[in-house]
Amino acid sequence: MQKLIIFLIIFFSFYDLNAQEEFFLTLRNEKVNLRQGPSFDYPVKIFYKKKFLPVLIQDKSDNFRKVRDHENNTGWVHISQLSKKKAAITIDEDVLVFNKPSIYSTPKVILKKGRLCMIKKCRDEWCKINVDKFKGWIKKESLWGLL
Repeated sequence: MQKLIIFLIIFFSFYDLNAQEEFFLTLRNEKVNLRQGPSFDYPVKIFYKKKFLPVLIQDKSDNFRKVRDHENNTGWVHISQLSKKKAAITIDEDVLVFNKPSIYSTPKVILKKGRLCMIKKCRDEWCKINVDKFKGWIKKESLWGLL
């Protein structure tokens, strides 16, 4: 009997941990409503106007996801407004984008804080990004929007 109780305690503690896992998605459209609760009946808190803006998914309720943005605004977004495309925002001032994943390679462009970057791939401490007409590598520590 004690083994069964221990097994159930362990099972449910791991089950709860997995259900609360946070991950990033991006906004699918140019205009997305952030609501105060998980329903269309709740009022809109913020109107997002940036396609592919990364948001951290924190919880779910039916077809709504609780999200947090890079400015710590939280609220609920319908799943139809979310995308799995990978993007991030620069969190440091004057971030260098390099030709290769090394600080010793040629710098290509300097990005200001808050710049949206489309992520192509990441490895170790670097991510390959596209920003407008520029492509290059940026340090992960300078980005918000990936785990």
